[in-house]
Amino acid sequence: MKLTKDGIKDTSLWEAKGYSLPQFDREKTAKATHEKPFWVHFGAGNIFRAFQANVVQELLNKGILDRGLIVAEGYDYEIIEKMYRPHDNIGALVTLKSSGTVEKTVVGSIMESLVADSSNEKDWARLLEIFRSPSLQMVTFTITEKGYLLKNASGVFAAGVEDDFASGPVLPKSYIGKVVTLLHERYINGELPVAFVSMDNCSHNGDKLFAAVNEFASEWEKRGVCKQGFLAYINDKAKVSFPWTMIDKITPRPDGKIEKILCDDGIEELSPFITSKKTYVAPFVNAEECQYLVIEDSFPNGRPALEKAGLYFTDRATVDKVEKMKVCTCLNPLHTFLAVSGCLLGYTLIADEMKDEDLLRLVKRLGYDEGLKVVVDPKIIQPKDFIDEVVNIRIPNPFMPDTPQRIACDTSQKLSIRFGETIKGYLSRSDLHISDLKVIPLVFALWLRYLMAINDKGEPFELSPDPLLEECKKYVAGISLGSSDISAIEPLLCREDIFGVNLVKTGLSDSVKAYFRSLITKTGAVRATIQSI
Repeated sequence: MKLTKDGIKDTSLWEAKGYSLPQFDREKTAKATHEKPFWVHFGAGNIFRAFQANVVQELLNKGILDRGLIVAEGYDYEIIEKMYRPHDNIGALVTLKSSGTVEKTVVGSIMESLVADSSNEKDWARLLEIFRSPSLQMVTFTITEKGYLLKNASGVFAAGVEDDFASGPVLPKSYIGKVVTLLHERYINGELPVAFVSMDNCSHNGDKLFAAVNEFASEWEKRGVCKQGFLAYINDKAKVSFPWTMIDKITPRPDGKIEKILCDDGIEELSPFITSKKTYVAPFVNAEECQYLVIEDSFPNGRPALEKAGLYFTDRATVDKVEKMKVCTCLNPLHTFLAVSGCLLGYTLIADEMKDEDLLRLVKRLGYDEGLKVVVDPKIIQPKDFIDEVVNIRIPNPFMPDTPQRIACDTSQKLSIRFGETIKGYLSRSDLHISDLKVIPLVFALWLRYLMAINDKGEPFELSPDPLLEECKKYVAGISLGSSDISAIEPLLCREDIFGVNLVKTGLSDSVKAYFRSLITKTGAVRATIQSI
């Protein structure tokens, strides 16, 4: 049994092992896709293979679509050369269910895989051909938020960007330069319409993609290195759109336990490998069962009926509301509480924390009691139903190898949006009282206790990466277990950039300090404090 076009021909063998297979004619679909491509995706990583590719397979199986996907990778070409092509673009998706079972799918909806490298003559020529095609409706991206940045935090341009600015849409080197060059090809071949859709997990992702594309077009027109009118073309929403989306699905890196399940079924050549750019890839992906993709319905050249596979199409304001619901109330705040408390209590799996009655009680109190009172309700998804799924299915999933240490990364950047907006919601309501918040100030106190890098047993542990880590550690540097003077933390509690509000002015600082005093009394104080609430 092999994940190749010939290797999956014996359908009865695969089905006997419990695999769902492509139910469409791949050869016919590949021909139609080549002739009239409709969807190109940049970013050949796990989320694409587990989510978008599987959605397209579902629609192909139902006969709703007659063409498949084309994937292009503009950063790590080895993913295409050493993983996609040897397997004829076929992969296995293992869906990890909270019940402890798995669902196994052979995904064959990707018809072409291309290296987005302008020095690769064959693949680059094919990409140019695709972008000249009137049938192309959408170009989507999962290239991470960093992929849209033309400069780093120090203001230094990313590799290739300045050269691409100077040379124009000819043999680009940078990722965005490649993408904009391909869009320019579409412009000079009839100003053809298309949607550029970021599906990365970041706020207002369409604006981030537009800003990068717009900067390139502006520079090129200013320098006279592209066809005039290109800038107006990408700013014409009737020609090129940059919809906002909200995506939510956890796809950890391929797990050894899942590889063993597939190997035991008799599948060969599954070994993962690490590319020279440190990408961990395998012929299979593992992912949670729950997934959401909410998309602003702005497609100048039409779009496929993805809603028939469970995706949501709506207006921009609703996409924003769904994101706020998830980030400010229903998922991310719960994760942050579990992250900092889990590190202090010695947990290494988020799922295991949900078996802890003390933590589970406060997770529910944080979401249902404190958050839902001021939640942003997008209407298309019910906030309580979303939390129910998070608390009962997603976080407790024993198969998901997510860790509190990973989620604790960049906590200083997360507190403002994950908790500050709820505090503001309470302050804006005459029927709610800030003093009713108990778990949110506890989270802040737990984070301060976390910064001490001493767990509840009194043992040192390694703090997760955070851009403000060294700065924030200074506020607790002189505090140890048993300290009575905690005045050093007071300036930190005033920082709106971290907490979203000035905790002193809002009246929450006294609660935070009281919890912090309790948390540092002695070893075991973290557990005792959590139990006392």
